[in-house]
This record gives sequence, C-alpha cells and structure tokens, in this order.
Amino acid sequence: MATRKIISTQVAIMGAGPAGLMLSHLLAKAGIDSTVIEVRSHQEISETVRAGILEHGTVNLLVDSGVSDRVLRKGDRHDGIELRFNGESHRIDFKDLVGESVWLYPQTDVFTDLAARRKADGGDVRYSVTDTSVHDLEGRPKVWFTDADGVESEIQSDFLVGADGSRSHCRFQIPEAHRKWYFHEYPFAWFGILAEAPRSSDELIYANSANGFALISQRTETVQRMYFQCDPRENVAEWDDDRIWAEFRSRVNGNGFELKEGPVIEKMVLPFRSFVHTPMRHGNLFLAGDAAHTVPPTGAKGLNLAIHDVKVLFEGLDSHYNAGSGRLLETYSDRALERVWKAQQFSYWMTTMLHTPADADDFSRARQLGELNSVVSSRHGMAYLAEAYTGWPGAR
Repeated sequence: MATRKIISTQVAIMGAGPAGLMLSHLLAKAGIDSTVIEVRSHQEISETVRAGILEHGTVNLLVDSGVSDRVLRKGDRHDGIELRFNGESHRIDFKDLVGESVWLYPQTDVFTDLAARRKADGGDVRYSVTDTSVHDLEGRPKVWFTDADGVESEIQSDFLVGADGSRSHCRFQIPEAHRKWYFHEYPFAWFGILAEAPRSSDELIYANSANGFALISQRTETVQRMYFQCDPRENVAEWDDDRIWAEFRSRVNGNGFELKEGPVIEKMVLPFRSFVHTPMRHGNLFLAGDAAHTVPPTGAKGLNLAIHDVKVLFEGLDSHYNAGSGRLLETYSDRALERVWKAQQFSYWMTTMLHTPADADDFSRARQLGELNSVVSSRHGMAYLAEAYTGWPGAR
C-alpha cells in the first residue's frame, strides 16, 4: 500500500455544503485551522437546486461574519406569509408580530457565497474526494481519503465534524450502543415544479384545501417554484402541464385569486420525514446539520438548523482553543438539540395543520379548519407561528 500523505489540522470537517463551509469560515476568523473534504464536486453542489428561506439569524451570520452581503442585495426579504384556507387568505405579519423578517435566497447561492469566501481566504477545501473513512473517534480522529488527483491522504485532527448530509458516513460510525435514532414517516410527499411564469404573490402562500396542501413560492421575476401535496409513490411522468395546473387551481384559486401559469420546466416528487440522531457528539466526533437531523420542508427549518448547529459548535471550539474552557464544547449536543426539537415540533405542527390526509374523515377536516381559524384569529397564535418561522433567539 502506498504511504498516505499526512495532513495535520485542528478540526477536520467532512462535508462542504453550507454547514461545513460556514464552520470552516468561522474557525478561520478565530485563528483555528481546519481542513474540509467533500465527495461531491463543486459543480455538483452548486447545481443541486434547493429552496432557501433564511431566518434573520442566518442572514445576520452570513453578513456579520464577512461571508457576503449578497443575500441583502439579491435575496427577497419577506415580512410575512399567507395562510390560505376555505378560499380566503390570512396574512401573518412577521414585522408587526415579532419585528423580524425572512429572506428568500436559494441554498445554492448560500453555497456559492461561502465557497467563494473560503477560496478567497485560502481555505483548505477539497472537493471530489473518494474512499473516505474515519478512525479513532474517541482519541485523535483520523480521516482517510483519496483526493481528486488520486493521492491517498490522511487527516490527523483534534476534532472531527460530520457535516456530511442526510446520508452521513460519520453518523454510521457511532456504535449503536451509543446512539438513539428518532424517526417519523409522513404519508405524503410534495410534487414540486419550476414554471416559467410571473409571480402569483409577493410572499409565500401556504394553502390548505380539501384536495390537499399547496405552497406557492417565488424564485425570479419569470421563474417560480411551487409544490402540492401528493402520494410519495406518484410518478411525475404521468403529469402533463394541464393536469398539474388543474391540481394547483383546485387547491389555491378562489375568491378573486388566480395563479399565474406558464410552461413547467422541471418537476419532481419530494418525500419527507423527520429524523433526529442523539446525541450529536461521540468522543471527538461532532455531528451538524442533516447528518444529525432532518425536518419536513413545511417549516423552512433545514438549512437554518444546520447553520445554528455550526454557530453553537463554533462557540465551543473557539472557547476550547482560545479561552481554554471545555464547557461549551461539552454541552454542544444538549444546546443544539434544544433548538432541533423545537424545530421538529414546529415543522410537524405546520405539516399536520396544512396537509390533508387521504383518509381524513369529516371530523378530522373540520377540526383542522378549526385549528387554522384558531391561529389566524389570535394575535398570540399568529405570533407563535411568526417567531418560530423567523427563528427563535440563539442557544444559551
């Protein structure tokens, strides 16, 4: 066997998505070395289109840490959303209720900003690696991999961070006796489209109907992203444009509101589930982002949770290296999971309140409408939704 090239660093990071790159960026600003490896290519990540509603805290971290202010220049600030049911719209005014906003800014743009900043700052980020494996998690962690040029390498580090997504390699290296997994499968999925059409609304519309849920979102002035509730086994090939738009109209149109339609240029089915891995630390391995938890997209929490994990973990690593205190690092999992479970509750609540189960009886449907009415008729109910959607205060 060829001798591996040794790379010594303080923090090894597996995963160069937004979570891994943000952590690497924050560590560099604090004078802490890191090496990031990623099995995907830069191009593959930058072309993987995913929605992006950014909480105010995520936006502040991007801007205030010096990543980029492009989110403020190119993103769309949303000061509210609409809940639509019984053919009527009810606006949840974030600014009035909690004084905050969210930004519509695709996750691919977040990646682009972070990747450009790490490159400009000379960060050690290695894409398109293969043959990855991790070792000695309870001691001084090591990561074996083959780089894009075919060189077999080994990272030796003080700590290893698994920010390697929902199919995390790191997560599976934790012995079963030292972990607990929580799952919840949902009986529906989202049928998502990109359409060449003008915006139907300046803000997101979350629509509940007897025919199922629909989400009307935006992307640009001429291309829009929308979703409707469907069976997870749905075959996109069986849906032409006429059938797709008829489905959206049956769930959203009414009382003077009509969607602006156009050619469908992309369509996909997106199953979703809730998942939590506990604890988020084993030895000197720390999990962050989708490697530790996933949420249904209804609450717009996935990317924001990942960035919050990274912020909490960075505070622990910074305190360890620059203040000589291990307390924040020791409590990372508990502090991160506090927000994770709040987000799981909010996402579950939004999902079950807005989606109509295929087997719903008359009582279930009437109760669901009663719940929606309870929210929009109460300032406290709307404020709870607004605070959770825009992002709770940071961890202790």
